Amino acid sequence: MKTTSKNLIDPMEIAFEEAKKAYENNEVPVGAVIADSYGNIISRAFNQVETQQDPTAHAEILAIKKATVKIGNKRLTDCNLYVTLEPCSMCASAIEQSRIKRLYFGCEDHKKGAVNNGAKIFNQKSCNHKPEIYDGIKEKECSNLLKEFFKSLRQN
Repeated sequence: MKTTSKNLIDPMEIAFEEAKKAYENNEVPVGAVIADSYGNIISRAFNQVETQQDPTAHAEILAIKKATVKIGNKRLTDCNLYVTLEPCSMCASAIEQSRIKRLYFGCEDHKKGAVNNGAKIFNQKSCNHKPEIYDGIKEKECSNLLKEFFKSLRQN
């Protein structure tokens, strides 16, 4: 029997809502969602680096941790990650290690991104797992939220 999604909202829309929560908490507005292959949400998170005073508290890392606890397995082989910003090298490595099936992200990060930019983690010979990658999802909205956040920081 095939399971269908209980979600009526696109997981990327939920990731964007998480990014807005980060913004409201004076965090860099990045949100992440992990869903199973049917679109059912397993976990969601937003950046909490400042709140937790933890440089590893990126949205992707927090979502991966929550998902592994929820399913009781370090491997997320049948899961998809939706994130509003191109993952950095730390997060891309965590995606590799957790064996996430598909990565969907909003806008590119030309400074710290490590998927299409920078280290290009998944293109390295040492990479043991490369997810399917889909970029540019809600790109304009994700980019505008980040620009608005950094503009407000400069004004304060």
